[in-house]
Formats: sequence, structure tokens, C-alpha cells
Amino acid sequence: MPITLSDLLAAGGLELTSHGSSELSDEPIQWVAVTELEDPSPFLGGGEVVLTTGLRHRSSAAQHRFVQSVKRAGALGIGFGTGLSHDTVPAPLLAEADRLGLPVFEVPYRTPFMALGKLVADSLSAEHVTQLHQLLSAHRVLAEALLSGKGLPRLLTELSRLVKADVALFQYGAPVFATAEPDASWPRIPVPTGMRDRCTLAIAEPSVQPDIVAYAQSLIGVELSNQAARRASSRKVTGQLLGDVVDGLLSGQDAAVRLQAAGINADRRQAVLLVEVASGQIRALPALPLPAEFSGTPTAIHESRLALVVPAAEASGLAGKLSDYLFGAGLTAKVGIGGSYTEPAGLRWSYFEAREALRNGASVNEPERLNLTSLLMASRDVPLTDLAAEALDPLVAFDDRHGAHLIPTLDAYLLLNGSVAAVAADLGLHRNTVRYRLAQIAELTGYDPAVTADRVHLYLALNVRRLGG
Repeated sequence: MPITLSDLLAAGGLELTSHGSSELSDEPIQWVAVTELEDPSPFLGGGEVVLTTGLRHRSSAAQHRFVQSVKRAGALGIGFGTGLSHDTVPAPLLAEADRLGLPVFEVPYRTPFMALGKLVADSLSAEHVTQLHQLLSAHRVLAEALLSGKGLPRLLTELSRLVKADVALFQYGAPVFATAEPDASWPRIPVPTGMRDRCTLAIAEPSVQPDIVAYAQSLIGVELSNQAARRASSRKVTGQLLGDVVDGLLSGQDAAVRLQAAGINADRRQAVLLVEVASGQIRALPALPLPAEFSGTPTAIHESRLALVVPAAEASGLAGKLSDYLFGAGLTAKVGIGGSYTEPAGLRWSYFEAREALRNGASVNEPERLNLTSLLMASRDVPLTDLAAEALDPLVAFDDRHGAHLIPTLDAYLLLNGSVAAVAADLGLHRNTVRYRLAQIAELTGYDPAVTADRVHLYLALNVRRLGG
């Protein structure tokens, strides 16, 4: 235990005598400073006991200045050695000390100052050793808690017990674990994980046991980094499996067995949620932690999107919570919801619907009925780019040379359901001009917009071109 001024005066063998009426501080003594300087304050840090023989403090004014400088430096008291420069403690020094509330005690000639210094040093050394043992013990408890198989919850519970204060861990703004409902007033301490995940540890009393808290921060950071690496690896593997199902490379019972191994029960009615973020934030998706509501939810990375397979009945509610969480995490994101189906084929269909829903552009996008055009454009087996170029390149070249506006005319004609009158009104043209342009389109491409089959082909080509495909 650290020694106080009362303990020092009561120590046996030192024969110290208290003088004056100032109350003794119960603060621990930080050190013993021996000085004969008239103003020792520049060399004091506060919390010391200052010992002097008064060699340079002959006058009342000098004694007053000495007491004032010691008080100003934050010392706990003055020990005045008698039998050398002064036979007794000078009265002016005592009077000034009483006025300022600074305790003074007499150190007799037969008691060396070194004895006081050794007593204080021994107590500080013993306190340091005790603190070191306590710190090492706390380190062992926290490390064992993390390695016990119960992970961060056990670690944080032990940390709360050691620091005698409630704690809470947040990642991307969402609570990961808390020993009590966290209050907004709890200061948050950043936890380094090597990623920009805004992970913070909140402690109701952050000033207690700072060394233990610092060690807990490092353990938490390592564990969260390991969790992120495991998430990224798992999502990559599951994403490859989902890609095989979506691309039609894996189906039937083989697909069901492999999906089951990835935590996706194809016999249950489930829905796909797709998360699409801004291009500059894509790197956050593989390791992105999810709120507690998504614990155990299979997740995957496919086509630079985060895919989640959730129970069909909860899809809409979970999509809303996911959207709120992503917004709170600072991500510019959209969530697409797929329909609810069973079987691997249903999972594939739900994925297509979720991807189609993302085109709506809202933060949460409900599923819509898929059309044949969307499915055809989602296929990787059809050379749509080549087909679109073969049909439209002649028109683009002709427009570039002559400014004929064939592409805009074709686009308007298809969007307005083949009505020449509507196109003429929309573009401000004569109907015969529209008919002439349509004839040019048929001649240049070999596809007649008035023929249903050719019209479908041109419609698909324009959509591919519009999407940059």
C-alpha cells in the first residue's frame, strides 16, 4: 500500500513530531525531496514531502517564500530537520504554513533524511509490484476468457468485472455486446482492428484500470480482425457456390446438398436479399459485420454484392433493418428483395428478382415480377453485346454521318408501342418523316420494326446498348 503523511509520522523509529494545525492529507506520498533552495517549486512535481534544514531560510521573509513555493508546487508537507541550521522549527515558517494549510513536521538530528526516503521508496516499490501482479493476473484472465470458446462476450464480461464498470462494444455503430444498456454519456474508446470499421469500446467509468482496458482493447482488436478474415473467406466460398447455382452450373440434388453444407436449407421457403453499395465502398462488403438479427444467416459475395439468404416470412422486415444499419455504418447502399421460393431453382429465381429490384434505386426495393427480357439479359450464355452491335452499329454510323436521328426515332417507336402518330407528336415530326426513318432502319439493319419478331430483337439491342453491355 502507498504510504500517506499520517503513516510516515506514525512510523516507528523515526521520532517525527507534527507541528502546526494543518490537516494531514490522505493522499499517497509520491516521493521525498531534499532541498535547501529558496524556491524549489521548479523541481517539484506535486505529491512530495519536502525535507529541508533551513540553511538558506534565515529571515522570516525567506521562510515565508519557501513555504509559499512548496505549497504552489503541490507538495503534501514540509519536514524540517532541526539541530543543524535551526534548533527548532522557525515560528514564521510554521505561521505561514498554518495560513496556507500546509502540514509541517520536525525531523530530529538523529533521524537521517535518508530513512524517510527509504521508507517511502520501499512503499512505492511494494505498491508497484502489487500492481504489476494484479495487471498480469488480469491479462491472464482476459486472454483465457477470449480463448475459452465463448469469445468476445466472455472477454467483455470479465473486463466489466475487473474494472468494476459496465462495458459495451460497438462496431459500425451497432452494439456487438453490452453488460448493461449503454448510455450515450459513456465515453467511447477506439479499438484498432486494421480496418475502417469504427469499432469502439464504451466504458461507464473509463478512467478506472487504464492498463487493463488498454490490454483488453488489443485483444478485442485482434479478435475482430480474425472474425473479419473468417467472414471474408466464408463469403467468398459461399459466393462461388451461389454463383454456380445462379449461372445454372449446379442444380438439383447436388446443389441442395452443397447449399445445405453452406447453411442454406433448400427445402425451406427462403428469399435472397442483395446489398449493393457505392463503387468506392465495395471493399467493405466481404468483411462487413452484421447486426445481431442476422446471426446465423448465410451470407455470400457475388457480382460485387453482398447476398443474404433469409426466411421468407422475415425478408421485408430484415431488409429494412439491414438498410438502417448500412446507413448508420456510413455506407451508400441499396437492398433488393427477392421472392420466396424453395429448391435451388427457387434460390436462383429469387436472386434474379432481388437483382432486378435493385434497379428501382430505393434504399429498400421490394420484388417485382420478372420479365423475359430481364432474364435474357441476365444470361451469360447469350452474346448480347455482339447481337446488339450487329443490329445497331449501322444505325449509329448512319446517324454520325448524316445526323438522321434513326436511333432516337427507333427508341421512341418501341417505347410508344409502334404508334407512328405518337412518335411524330413526341418528336415534333411529320408522320411521313417517321415512316421514312423506319424504312431506313429496316433497310440498314435488316430488321423491320413493324414485324413483331424483329421489333423484339431491336428492343433487346437498345436495352443492351443503354446499359453499356
